[in-house]
Amino acid sequence: MQLGMIGLGRMGANMVRRLAAGGIECVAYDRNDDKVAELVADVDGVSGANSLDELVAQLEEPRAIWIMVPAAVTGAVVDDLAPLCQANDIIIDGGNTHYPLDIARSDELQPRGIHYLDVGTSGGVHGLERGYCLMIGGDKSAVQRLTPVFSALAPGVDAAPRTPGRSGEPGAPELGFLHCGPSGAGHFVKMVHNGVEYAIMQAYAEGFGMLNRADVGSEARAADAETAPLSDPRLFQYDINEADVAELWRRGSVIGSWLLDLTASAMNANPELDNFQGTVSDSGEGRWAVEAAVQSGTPAPTISQALFSRFSSRNNDLFANKVLSAMRAEFGGHHERKAE
Repeated sequence: MQLGMIGLGRMGANMVRRLAAGGIECVAYDRNDDKVAELVADVDGVSGANSLDELVAQLEEPRAIWIMVPAAVTGAVVDDLAPLCQANDIIIDGGNTHYPLDIARSDELQPRGIHYLDVGTSGGVHGLERGYCLMIGGDKSAVQRLTPVFSALAPGVDAAPRTPGRSGEPGAPELGFLHCGPSGAGHFVKMVHNGVEYAIMQAYAEGFGMLNRADVGSEARAADAETAPLSDPRLFQYDINEADVAELWRRGSVIGSWLLDLTASAMNANPELDNFQGTVSDSGEGRWAVEAAVQSGTPAPTISQALFSRFSSRNNDLFANKVLSAMRAEFGGHHERKAE
């Protein structure tokens, strides 16, 4: 089977490598010709294209072309690609697109007989070895046609112990891919997935933050009206090694996870994490998840707070905090304590 891949960045190139290892013949294209040449030289079964026209020409009909580029440019790529496609071709968006756009793009392509699949893809830079969890939306017939592609990319049933009660031949979810519903459903599920990811990451971050402050009782503390006293400094005299706790929690704890494994790895390499500034980006999915929760009337306070914490990490609350300081100075004559 053949697949075209547009975008050879952090995930796209590794996905081509995994597909080629799974017996899928790939034609790869990127705006950077050097990336194409490097991948073709490095991986058997991969041919390169230096334009969308070349990519389409090398694929047998009906074609399947996977777009793996940032969401901000996906629309432009679809607009350039669609006129080169024919009825029964499949265009796949594997990036992190806002799901209403999938519905609109699918509607635009449907009169021409072009299938449009939205495939939420999780696995990151480790997907080459671990496989990719795939959340798929779109026409059922197109999804079925690409089963060999999804099977090659997905982790497989051995990636996790089988859930008690599941037996017989493993279904698609146990292999690591799922047709979630019509257009937009795949990216809707991926959006919620990333919202959950935000919340779990925030919980770990706050927990390790508490461990890091467990020795605050041994610090010199000012005795003035601007400093809240500790009720009993003896309760906070613990010099806890956060990296060792992360390693401990990986074994037998109910909060063990791959995210914790990665956290332990980072802390082992740099226990103080002083190679990071603590400025946390958000790429859109968390915002969309919170918007969807509001529109559907679904309580999601933890995901919402995790998103707002990312805003705070970038000093987006600086002016609001200045307003707070100004009010305290006005009503009580309080002076700011300068950060040490």
